[in-house]
Amino acid sequence: MKITDVTTFVIKNPPPAFGGKYFIVVKLTTDTGVVGYGEIYAAAFGPHVIASMVDDVAARWVIDQDPNRIELMWRRIYSSGYALRPDPTLVGIMSGLEMACWDIVGKDAGKPIYDMLGGRVHEKLRTYTYLYPSAGYREVYTNPDHAAARAINEIERGFTALKFDPAGPYTAFDGHMPSQDDIVASAQMMATIRGAVGPKADLLFGTHGQFTAAGAIRLAHALEPFDPLWFEEPCAPDLPHEMARVAAHTSIPVATGERLTTVSEFAALGRYQAASIWQPNLGRCGGILAGKKIAAIAEANGCQIAPHLYSGPILGAANIQLAATLPNLLIIEGIREWGGFHAEILNTPIVWEDGHVIPSTEPGLGVELNEEVALANPWPDEPGGPLHLSMVPDPVR
Repeated sequence: MKITDVTTFVIKNPPPAFGGKYFIVVKLTTDTGVVGYGEIYAAAFGPHVIASMVDDVAARWVIDQDPNRIELMWRRIYSSGYALRPDPTLVGIMSGLEMACWDIVGKDAGKPIYDMLGGRVHEKLRTYTYLYPSAGYREVYTNPDHAAARAINEIERGFTALKFDPAGPYTAFDGHMPSQDDIVASAQMMATIRGAVGPKADLLFGTHGQFTAAGAIRLAHALEPFDPLWFEEPCAPDLPHEMARVAAHTSIPVATGERLTTVSEFAALGRYQAASIWQPNLGRCGGILAGKKIAAIAEANGCQIAPHLYSGPILGAANIQLAATLPNLLIIEGIREWGGFHAEILNTPIVWEDGHVIPSTEPGLGVELNEEVALANPWPDEPGGPLHLSMVPDPVR
């Protein structure tokens, strides 16, 4: 079996655009007619530039290759251009291609991917969601009462874990010291939501590497009375020794990983004891096999895995396949319950019941891209257009 074609879909995520402005999905086709899908989480360039990069990488290392030889393909791509080191864009591209190979291999074998990674150890997977805006409650990021109302709504729908990030903007000049306003607003948000939900849900406090270690420790002390499940990426992701200072000075478990790529960057978390909860994004960290390796390193360091997701449902399906196999799984991130456009873009939606995902028993990823819907929702090819995520370009004053 050989890979004969690669196609990349750049899909506009219609409003409210939960999970990002667009999704980058790659499709591989073999000479036997088996098709595999993967999703790329690469945010530093425009998505159509990423699609051109996919073509370039695939022409060198993927076309005419056997999709079963995933490790060999991975190493060849990783060494491109005499690099052989973490590169978020290159590894994001290879993550999507790797994911698509696993989808092909599973379909060819007639098995879910989890059956080829040691088998399923979880019959269902606990999920969490961000507190997204809704009608009547638009100011969930700044208004504690709006956030608390949305928290109650999500609990009523079945969620038992909720994430929010009220700690101020993240900027091109981070890390910075949180202002008193940021500390007070964060503590008030946490207090109001905890008061509304009581012990019915874990609260996940998100930041985006905004702070110095000293600043993060100050903020953590203000949050500790409300017993959050985690304090996410409190300082820059490439400073594990600084993150370890935060972890050593707070009772809140530190979580990190959405911006890390390859096993080497995650291994540093273990060496420095920087975080007890690791959050690999399979569309950036190197793919499904890399995710399995990262989880094994975490297990050896007494740490848990909470796969990150701010993307589309193809990547979500990959997280599910991996998570089902992990003895050290804590929880997985969902885009609410994968409804709306996240359901429309799949031929068969992800199954979510009472706060949990039920892993599919279908072969491969367990989902198929609805290509008609994907093609009907193209992201415009506009140089200089918006990226999937962005930071405030100026210092915080």
